[in-house]
Amino acid sequence: MTGTKAPRTRPLPLELRWDARRPLPARWVIPDGARVPVPAAPAARAFDFTGRMRLLCEDVAARCEALRHVQMPRVLVTFTPSRNRSRYGLQSRVTPLRFRDGELTRRHGPTDYQVQRFFVDGSEMLYVLTFCLPRFLDQSFREKLVTVFHELYHIGPAFDGDLRRHPGRYEVHSHSKDLYDARMAELVRDYLTEHPEPAAFEFLKAGYRELWERHGGITGVVVPRPKLLPVGDAAREAAQGT
Repeated sequence: MTGTKAPRTRPLPLELRWDARRPLPARWVIPDGARVPVPAAPAARAFDFTGRMRLLCEDVAARCEALRHVQMPRVLVTFTPSRNRSRYGLQSRVTPLRFRDGELTRRHGPTDYQVQRFFVDGSEMLYVLTFCLPRFLDQSFREKLVTVFHELYHIGPAFDGDLRRHPGRYEVHSHSKDLYDARMAELVRDYLTEHPEPAAFEFLKAGYRELWERHGGITGVVVPRPKLLPVGDAAREAAQGT
């Protein structure tokens, strides 16, 4: 018998870049297993969910004092498909692209690790904000807004690629989910009070099916989830430096 070598796997890139030559990948928002007629190519009037959500987040950050630190040009807004139409489960997430205090690498044992770096049109992203679709769109209007505020509030006040950290054991979500959610509901109430341009969030009042039928489809940006990659053996490098 002759031996066979396992095929070499190409190492994952430390950086992913998108620009005019390699645009951000977009796809239709379709429920898993649903029989929905899908055009071969996005219609001009198709609803760009991630584009509209970015505009909404910019408006929220501009009007909410607690979120003024959020710089949306460095937040990549994406979606991930729901595995089913249940209203329960993942609604959204914010993924930091740096470690604690904005550090680019973190040492675990003898090895240094780095989160993949994302660049869009030459600008480096510090966070990836992802919504689970169509599940997110099947929430009530107020639940959707609370979810948006919930994720934006996770972004660290220093806006350095790290998350907001609370005192105590539960530093990311704080010691009380109920208090956290109540705080988000309060911020939403203040945001909606006498808002001069309700068109900014009007689309959230429609569910998935209504948006699809109104616009002839829903599209959005989908990118790979950032990977944690080894970038060097810290112990070996230290030894070589002595």
